[in-house]
Amino acid sequence: MTEEMEQVADVTRRLEAIRARLNEEGLDALLVQSAVNRRYLSGFTGSAGALVISPERAWIFVDFRYVEQAKAEAPAFELVQFDAFLPRLREVFQSAGIERVGFEAAHVSVAASKSLERELPDVDWTPTVNWVETARGIKEPEELATMQQAIDLADEAFEHILGYLEPGRTEKEIALELEFYMRRRGAERLAFATIVASGPNGALPHAVPTDRELQRGDLVTLDFGCVVDGYASDLTRTVAIGELDGRGRELYELVLRAQLAGIQGVRPGRLGKEVDADARSVIAQAGYGEHFGHGLGHGVGLEVHEEFPRLSTRGEVELEPGMVCSVEPGVYIPGWGGIRIEDLVVVTSDGCRVLSRSSKELLII
Repeated sequence: MTEEMEQVADVTRRLEAIRARLNEEGLDALLVQSAVNRRYLSGFTGSAGALVISPERAWIFVDFRYVEQAKAEAPAFELVQFDAFLPRLREVFQSAGIERVGFEAAHVSVAASKSLERELPDVDWTPTVNWVETARGIKEPEELATMQQAIDLADEAFEHILGYLEPGRTEKEIALELEFYMRRRGAERLAFATIVASGPNGALPHAVPTDRELQRGDLVTLDFGCVVDGYASDLTRTVAIGELDGRGRELYELVLRAQLAGIQGVRPGRLGKEVDADARSVIAQAGYGEHFGHGLGHGVGLEVHEEFPRLSTRGEVELEPGMVCSVEPGVYIPGWGGIRIEDLVVVTSDGCRVLSRSSKELLII
């Protein structure tokens, strides 16, 4: 099977899942306006447009700028070019007899939903929640293969940056080197803003790189990732510069134990909150529970933060084979610093498989 044939097969499977939901809910069509969900369902990577999916047909709406791109990337869809979107949408609905339409509640603002109701008053609009996101939670083999490329590139970048870390380097310089390395080797963009947090800045889970220079004895947290063919990676490691005191060693081993407990807990049938508790209890029992204030992990795929699965105290979704998530406990102490260790894992039939290969042993550079 050629790559193009595989893409068409993927799109067909995804559309059938949406059509099954339409039948269950008694709707005539689903309007998709989220850029990520558009790409997942059609293959179209343009930054503007919309999809309409009915039980028998599927349309892609684009303006002049994206006509040729839509033809090439979304051959399974009927192309509708528009100058003004809502009038053309009304024409298609009327010609196809579409009256009951679902829209993505999480991706349509109140103002936009009122505009839909005003411009298409004969349509019965129904908000839908996570139809596409739920499907995206289970990665197909082709998706996992693409994600592995992004993860491998992040691993290579980490190995590269170890030779760049030394006293006197600034956080900004290190972030730039990581980013340039990944872009130079094929990343289409960063998965998120790179985090380089040294010394006391490590107490900020989402620290922004600064002009602070690395110092001997610092712990440095590196949290970064890239996008390859639409799919993201996410990797975090914390390393020491020159030396590390007893408290730093103790806390590093604590966070590592928590992460390994979390990874061990990832398997089909478990709830996200149960896996979160596996790791959180390790840190809490050591007396640092108040210093681990975020969830254990999140889904990763076309977005670096996806809803399914979510490993947190509120994670009520059961894990299923094919789900990909981060496992990233941390301890953050204001005025001292912080430690976080993160890997991406994929849920398998009887557990999980770690997708990144970078060492998690304490590294003193």
